[in-house]
Amino acid sequence: MISDLQTNSESRDLSSGNPQAVGAAQPARQGVTAHTAAGEPFLVGENMTGGYGAGPDILHDCTIAVDRGEIAVIVGPNGAGKSTGMKAVFGMLNLRQGRVRLDGEDITALSPQDRVAKGMGFVPQTSNIFTSMTVEENLEMGAFIRTDDIRPTMEQIYDLFPILREKRHQSAGELSGGQRQQVAVGRALMTQPKVLMLDEPTAGVSPIVMDELFDRIIEVARTGIPILMVEQNARQALEIADKGYVLVQGRNAHSGTGKELLADPEVRRSFLGG
Repeated sequence: MISDLQTNSESRDLSSGNPQAVGAAQPARQGVTAHTAAGEPFLVGENMTGGYGAGPDILHDCTIAVDRGEIAVIVGPNGAGKSTGMKAVFGMLNLRQGRVRLDGEDITALSPQDRVAKGMGFVPQTSNIFTSMTVEENLEMGAFIRTDDIRPTMEQIYDLFPILREKRHQSAGELSGGQRQQVAVGRALMTQPKVLMLDEPTAGVSPIVMDELFDRIIEVARTGIPILMVEQNARQALEIADKGYVLVQGRNAHSGTGKELLADPEVRRSFLGG
């Protein structure tokens, strides 16, 4: 299957829980990362403050982190800065304060292209496939930074998303919304990323397709690849999350394991509909 997508990551057993959980769901303390006591997270955007261009700050001392094999989910109301936080981690906006570290290396000054070369895979919410190209051509485009044989990885993608094998010679623009998202995720995985970042991967898809995409996301995380995900379907996302961040107005409001946030009365009342 996909065990070789991340050859340097350790596999995980979801049934074992999260040995480095962030603790009980509680209002986040600014300036404290989720893994302060347990050591350096694999990817962390720490104390991030910034916005787009010369505009006002959207993020305010925001910290987001994910460790190997974890699924970390960013949730919150519309306009809370969720996607902006992910884009900041990926280098798509300048930080006025804070830093981003990947596997212990400070990458704050790197461009998004350089971050991809360092091992970051990013799937934006929209415009994330080449609609005029076939499915297979889209996957080939995902391997643009590689010089080795990409065919084994492509086979792993087809094992992960069997429908893509069936439609590999079909124009990606003719696919359903859920199938397009599979192409987008598959293309990001073709880089053999060290960490995978997904911005609203289930936006606009049916509940059945959403469940299928979440199953595949879990399967990728089992290979050891950390996954950082922004999701509007907060309840469903937190159900599969090892770690969750609730953002409000660009600030950390709550953090905890997915189960802790789902059980927290204030989080349920304010963000999950009771």
